[in-house]
Amino acid sequence: MSQSFNYRHLFYFWVVAKEGGIARAAERLDMAVQTISAQVRELEKSLGVSLLRTEGRNLVLTDAGVAALHEADHIFALGELLPMRVREAASGPTMRLNLGISDGIAKLAVHRLLTPVLDEPHLRLLCHEGEFQPLLGELALHKLDAVLADRAAPPNPALRTTSQLLGTSAIAWYAPPLWAEAAAHNFPHSLTVVPVLLPTDHAAMRARIDHWLERERIRPHIAGEFEDSALLSTFAATGMGVMPAPVSLGEHLAQTHGLVQVGTTPDVQEQFHLIYSARKVMHPLLTRLLEVGHGGTLLN
Repeated sequence: MSQSFNYRHLFYFWVVAKEGGIARAAERLDMAVQTISAQVRELEKSLGVSLLRTEGRNLVLTDAGVAALHEADHIFALGELLPMRVREAASGPTMRLNLGISDGIAKLAVHRLLTPVLDEPHLRLLCHEGEFQPLLGELALHKLDAVLADRAAPPNPALRTTSQLLGTSAIAWYAPPLWAEAAAHNFPHSLTVVPVLLPTDHAAMRARIDHWLERERIRPHIAGEFEDSALLSTFAATGMGVMPAPVSLGEHLAQTHGLVQVGTTPDVQEQFHLIYSARKVMHPLLTRLLEVGHGGTLLN
């Protein structure tokens, strides 16, 4: 390791890049502007390149600065994990699996997808639910081992992610007793008569449902849209309307919410993808999930 390289200088540069300027970085760190500027110049001197340049009144990254910021993101992301990893090591052996869960996936489906690894001795499972794109960003920074999502990751050479289909489930429609008879009669055209509850378009399933409705020339009477699948089923259970959900969850919806299956749309499917970084050595538990998945049907 070069004795001239100073990680404190790198940290100051990293804050400047994140904050978009030396003045804002100085305010965040409660330091003098001159001190921050001097530390960044020392970093540039030790690296032998310019990391920042002035464009008008703005301070922007050079190509070398972009590369330095990318590596600094990795370094400080790992640094944030260090105290926790050390405490875990001191407390005994653990098998840690850090997953991002796309908020469009039903919680019960997540549990079923992870069943093959839940009996791992000393497992420590960390699940972080969030929106799809931010989770991919966390994966790129190696803050997550993988992401479970309802769609594959879009092509992005910079991220170098791999998507594997773990399973699928056909979509059915479920109604509370209040609407069950009316919804079942002349299904699917009954969806123009009974109130319908749908996931918002943040869920990949919504686009598939909209395409199916358009193809069948059905204009549903939409009474509500929900980002959270658990909230969607809760409102359906109160009698607010009829909802779509994976067939694999039908028994659960009947037992916990009293919802009745009124029709199926086998050509509309929910997909479950495991997304992971191609740059890292494969986590052994991810290998097990992939071996079990094989893109099969998610069964009851």
